[in-house]
Amino acid sequence: MGRWPALLSLALLPASAFAAEISVQEALLRAKPAVALVVAEVGSQVRVRCTQGVEVTVAPPPFRETGTGWFVSPSGFMITNAHVVSPAHQPTEAVKHLQAERGVRQACGDLASGALAAAVARARVKLEPSLYVILSNGTRLPAKIAKYSPPLVGEAMSGRDLALLKLDAADMPTLPLADSSGAQLGDKIHILGFPGVVLSHELLNASAKAEASVTSGAISGFKQDVANHPVIQTDAPAAWGASGGPVVTSRGEVLGVLTFVSLSGGDGNIVQGFNFVIPSAAVRDFLKGTAAPLDEPSRFNAAWHAGLRDYFAGNYSRAERRFAEANRLLPELPDVRRLSAEAKHPPPRPFPWAAVAGAITVLSLGAWGVLAWRRWQRNRYRIRPSEVVRLLETAPEKPVLLDVRDGATYDRSPVKIRNSLHVPMEALEKGNAELAADRARTVVAYCT
Repeated sequence: MGRWPALLSLALLPASAFAAEISVQEALLRAKPAVALVVAEVGSQVRVRCTQGVEVTVAPPPFRETGTGWFVSPSGFMITNAHVVSPAHQPTEAVKHLQAERGVRQACGDLASGALAAAVARARVKLEPSLYVILSNGTRLPAKIAKYSPPLVGEAMSGRDLALLKLDAADMPTLPLADSSGAQLGDKIHILGFPGVVLSHELLNASAKAEASVTSGAISGFKQDVANHPVIQTDAPAAWGASGGPVVTSRGEVLGVLTFVSLSGGDGNIVQGFNFVIPSAAVRDFLKGTAAPLDEPSRFNAAWHAGLRDYFAGNYSRAERRFAEANRLLPELPDVRRLSAEAKHPPPRPFPWAAVAGAITVLSLGAWGVLAWRRWQRNRYRIRPSEVVRLLETAPEKPVLLDVRDGATYDRSPVKIRNSLHVPMEALEKGNAELAADRARTVVAYCT
């Protein structure tokens, strides 16, 4: 008896694993709310003296670097690339020179190249770096850098190009980390981010630009960067602005962080099919010793994931209640708003042709079964004439032949069975027939 519980649990394992599977669409919908636009901005106050005149102070348009980040804990900790936040972390001389030139052009207008260079050299620049995050509902939140590992180019050759940001937030949607050690060639992956081509597209409205885009591909290689750190190569398309974005599996877990793309040597354009990802194992190592908890539960995730599960199962009324709770925790996210509307007005259910066809098939088989059973009941004692002849010719005890036709039919019929006894059916039914035959012998009755 002790074996049965173990056998039963083993039998249930495949079904449980199958029940835990989710579609790619559901996995991506789970992931998207946790992805946000990261903006590193460097404003400036520039004191400029043109060729003639007094010194003036101007505020030229800020230098701006955009990228992608994603929440690793609901209390406001976010992962992105170090090179995305680098301008706000430590503005370079190149940014300072750019702001000086912008200030000179704003204050002095068009100048000859020599005069422009002289004015830029005289300009005094005060940089004002800032860092903020824009959620997909348009909310703008200031961010601080909690940990910084510099990019490979420009600052150090040993960094991992990762930054941990801290926002003053709670109940944020989060993404779990996958185990990148189990990744294999050909595994399907998806990159979530904010490509610059989408952010600057003139035909898209502002709300569409704040919603993460998804590109898909597969793992195409395992490499090392110039500091001998492992990176994952993918053929999934990527572009400027998607840096720092999560690379998720078909279960919505983060396999890594997009870090750099490949450029052609001549024109500097992005060469697709050769993009690289920092594996999630490196992210785990980066987070060690920080205040970012990886196991902190998210109330938004609980409501949003449960709502998606109900929605894809067709339980629209329950899904609507779950989506309402997610919207209360983080209002007006595009995906939450869209699915809430669809759950409130679900598409009409398709006619269940398969179920109807199955029911008709079952009923038909049942009817044929009943007919077959009744026929068997009716004919179970019938015997063919050839079998009767065989019994008469070969059986040691010849059967008793009864002609049970009614009297009038028997008298009119020219057919008389040889050696048969005529006993009308009525007499048999009334039980008053007298048979001059051995009851132990086989009896064969004939009627029309």
